[in-house]
Amino acid sequence: MAQISGPRTHPIKVKRLAIGEKLGCEGDGALPLLLHRLRTVAQMAVTVPQYASALRLLYSTPSSWKTPSSTGGRTIPKPLFFSLQSQSSPPAVISRNPRGHRHSHSFTISYLVDSCGLSPEHATVAAQKLHLDSPDRPDAVLALLRDHGFSRAQISSLVKKRPLLLLASVESVLLPKIRFLLSIGISEPALARALCSNPTILTRSLTNQIIPSYNFLKSVLLSDEKIVAALRRTTWIFLADHNKSLVPNIDFLSEMGVPEKCVKLLVTHFPEAVMQRNEYFRRIAEQAKEMGFDPKKSTFVLAIHTLSGKANQSTWEKCFEVYKRWGWSEDDIMRAFKKHPHCMMLSERKINRSMEYLVKEMGWEPRRIVQCPLVLFFSLEKRIIPRCSVIRVLVSKGLVNEDWSLASVLAPVEDVFLDKFVTKYAEQVPELMLVYRGKIHRTQPL
Repeated sequence: MAQISGPRTHPIKVKRLAIGEKLGCEGDGALPLLLHRLRTVAQMAVTVPQYASALRLLYSTPSSWKTPSSTGGRTIPKPLFFSLQSQSSPPAVISRNPRGHRHSHSFTISYLVDSCGLSPEHATVAAQKLHLDSPDRPDAVLALLRDHGFSRAQISSLVKKRPLLLLASVESVLLPKIRFLLSIGISEPALARALCSNPTILTRSLTNQIIPSYNFLKSVLLSDEKIVAALRRTTWIFLADHNKSLVPNIDFLSEMGVPEKCVKLLVTHFPEAVMQRNEYFRRIAEQAKEMGFDPKKSTFVLAIHTLSGKANQSTWEKCFEVYKRWGWSEDDIMRAFKKHPHCMMLSERKINRSMEYLVKEMGWEPRRIVQCPLVLFFSLEKRIIPRCSVIRVLVSKGLVNEDWSLASVLAPVEDVFLDKFVTKYAEQVPELMLVYRGKIHRTQPL
């Protein structure tokens, strides 16, 4: 019987090598490297479900991790996905007891419901990502949020979106970011609203992401006040890779001859429009120019905003149909759009309520409003009705011509309107201020 020559391989070693190959640890040094990686992950202060995820991510890029001997004894950096954990955080106990894990899961759900205000359903979903063994760290996070003006509803919304923030270190991770954002001038209530809407910024590096974004925005907008306005609009202005969108889009606007003040207007008040992919942004800007908008005027960048994004396009289509139902032709709609591009971003209810009053109550022809679409933006109760009530009284007494223009009545600030139409006629109509304040209705005799 033939003998198989050559060295024998121990079965345990064969199995060890197979495991090492799957985990990116091959060769004779597989076991030391495998044990080193297991120890590395175990020191990252993660719980059992997070332990497996950490291993998968760690082994997906084996070339980026070296043994102490291959790095000359240097400290191995922790992966970026654990940036929420403090570098000095004490390691959490990794339970291998199924009963202990069930207790941790139950405690997590109870904490999310009782302390964070989540519904049982949302708490159950969040507990699939978050596992709490102690209330100490999440209590500190909640205290920080409350100290900076977060309401219970805002805390609930934030935790629902980013439950792992409850494990973040207050002193080394969260507080420095909040302090920095407050230092540029945003108020605590505004910051709470912004972070509640999108807390992702709290998961990004202050040194490598937030501060560099601030410096870039300062070079464009030149003032913290404008940066805060952009931040209140969307926190993504601090999160995006500006070299991929914002920089080339701003450069393209400059090439088109858009003035710097108009660029600032777009970035400050409508940053989401200028943060689009450069190819898409160029197409929208060219479309606005082809529609007759002058790149040197502010209406050009307002048109870019109106034409950008699927949501805005859907709103445009709805507005188009509403205006047509009120008797506007397509040419009328385009004329109004060129005068005030944002008239194509109003809600159907807003358009209908204003048109009903101006057309049915005031007797205006719908197409007259095409000349001044700005009036559709004003509050019906606080501006349109009070001012039109005053004008109707003045017209009835022959003090004002019947062909008054909407712009001259509704566009001026309140002090100018009162001087021109109320104070001026106080002697002839002493009750005019009461009409303006809504104390006397037009059906009552004066």
